[in-house]
Amino acid sequence: MGKRLIKPAAAAVIYLVLAVYLYQPYWGHFNKLEYLVIFNSCFGGLGCFILSSRWVCGFWGCFFSGLLYGFGPFFLGFAGYHPAGGFLVGCLPWFFLPAVFGPRGKWRFLRIPFAALPFLVIVVFFQVLAYYRLFAIPTQEGTKFGDLWGLVAPLLMVERKMVVLGFYHVPIAALLMGFSMLFAARRYGIMLIFISGMVLAFCESFFGVSSVIWLSIPALCCSVLVGEGVVGLSYAGFSDRRWVLGAGVMMVVFSIMTLLFAVEYFQKFAGLGTGAGKLLVETAKMYALGAISVGIIFFISRGKMRFRWVRLAVLCVAMGVDVFLGARFVVDKIF
Repeated sequence: MGKRLIKPAAAAVIYLVLAVYLYQPYWGHFNKLEYLVIFNSCFGGLGCFILSSRWVCGFWGCFFSGLLYGFGPFFLGFAGYHPAGGFLVGCLPWFFLPAVFGPRGKWRFLRIPFAALPFLVIVVFFQVLAYYRLFAIPTQEGTKFGDLWGLVAPLLMVERKMVVLGFYHVPIAALLMGFSMLFAARRYGIMLIFISGMVLAFCESFFGVSSVIWLSIPALCCSVLVGEGVVGLSYAGFSDRRWVLGAGVMMVVFSIMTLLFAVEYFQKFAGLGTGAGKLLVETAKMYALGAISVGIIFFISRGKMRFRWVRLAVLCVAMGVDVFLGARFVVDKIF
């Protein structure tokens, strides 16, 4: 039992150190309740770490699942609202644990109501807040299809909106690999939960629930898929080279696309401030870093070589740098 706790404890310590680094410059302006944002990210990240261990083998896959959930631009954006909103998002992975690690055998059918538990918790949570006249997130804070651009350029969207659906840049390669593994394994239950969260996010607010909070469910699913993608890329063999190549090509496409947007922005707004243009250039660089990382993995798998730790090191370093710089940027923009 003690050995099983070592990996989650190590992840929790790293999450805590990162949270302290991100928020320490602004502690002087925090009231007592605002310190909850540190707990929210760590608690949410650890919950996603444990949840992802159901499907993701190895420490680093689970670690990046938790890291992308607790410190992604979506989660960090809730620090701009009341800390109670981020607390709910941080607790969400824990409410999925009964469905994932719960009854088996003849009691397997109980997983269905257990899977509905987080949806019910969200509704009840907002009802309780409304009863005490505490509005953590405005109900008019809805989700539009234009917000999906946050998946491509999350840091640019941060300047326009506090809560952004996005996962930085390099992790998109692992996310694409994770989705391919999801469809190949035909995990219809996870697909249904993901689709339900997306549909509810784009619906009108009901029962006083801000529609943006529903995005936390697909964000959680995607974070787990990132962890699966990390493992998939690190173990990809010769027969998987097309999937790896596809992820690398998408990284190149995103890099070129954001660079073209940056050039257009510089030309259109020359002399009027080029902050967004420079941010797009940095975004293109991060996608290029992701393309290089996946390219190295592709040539290793194409050459029928294992080099698992080389693949893992290349991918994890690139993702770590991206998350570290991206999280710093998001927190600085909020505070």
